Amino acid sequence: MARCVRPVVTLGVLLLTLSGCGLFQREERAAWRGQAEKVCLAEGRIRASATLRELSPIDGPGTCGMEHPLRVSALKDGAIPLDKAVVIDCPMVAALNDWLDSVVQPAAMARFGVAVSQLDVFGAYSCRSIDNMAGRRLSEHAFGNAVDVSGFELADGRKISIVRDWKRADTQEAAFLREAQAGACGVFTTVLAPGADPFHYNHFHLDLAMHGRTNTGLRRYCGPRPAQDLLPPPARPDGLPPAPDVEEPMDVSRARHAAPAFAASPVDLHGPNFAFPAAVGQEETRLVAPVLPPAGDIDRAPTSSSDASDDE
Repeated sequence: MARCVRPVVTLGVLLLTLSGCGLFQREERAAWRGQAEKVCLAEGRIRASATLRELSPIDGPGTCGMEHPLRVSALKDGAIPLDKAVVIDCPMVAALNDWLDSVVQPAAMARFGVAVSQLDVFGAYSCRSIDNMAGRRLSEHAFGNAVDVSGFELADGRKISIVRDWKRADTQEAAFLREAQAGACGVFTTVLAPGADPFHYNHFHLDLAMHGRTNTGLRRYCGPRPAQDLLPPPARPDGLPPAPDVEEPMDVSRARHAAPAFAASPVDLHGPNFAFPAAVGQEETRLVAPVLPPAGDIDRAPTSSSDASDDE
């Protein structure tokens, strides 16, 4: 009996020894993730509400999870609902709010004259590998540090779908989506849009992965390269009343060569001949020069009461 017990005891001691050396220690999440959550919360970048509430910590499986998960059904303090609730961390909520304020809403107002009223999403937290492919490292979705955006709804009810509208060249919808993607590249550290790879043909992948730093700040990955030659936004009404209907001003240079409305009499260089054109619709009448009295009958006395000598 003792012979059977001794090997079991020996194996137990060996396992405890290996455990103390770290062979069976679970892998830990990167420390920067928890630190980013705490800083975001301490700075008050989000505010708890009926549409944003904190959940219990998610710890595993493996390194999946987050210390302060948030269930979010609307952004911007409830002003911009999501079409479905997602679980993400505080930095992602703050970044999405910044993106809406600085990029999405200005672009929507410029191109459509109305704001975005809803954000459509595929999902957020999911303990999985990148692109759900076996053998690849964990996705940022596994840490609640990513969101997949599939489209937008405008305040007038119009829907903008990435899978449908991204490829419609020379439309305001396509230009808006490209502006939204280009602006996202300055807010998030990873942006993947249609054309980046076969997996993102129908959505924007937005995350805050830590790719390292450069001398200009955080290293970012943005694909595909944002377009530069976008369709310009339509001209917006200026609110002024319409201009009244007026006749086109006459071009004097052209009027010189136009046919006259009536034939004028020739000009006498020695004085007027009192020949005027007849009035429209009336018979012609000729004016006669006035008849003056004989020279001896003309009174040459001054008509003024003043002395005539004063005028010399």
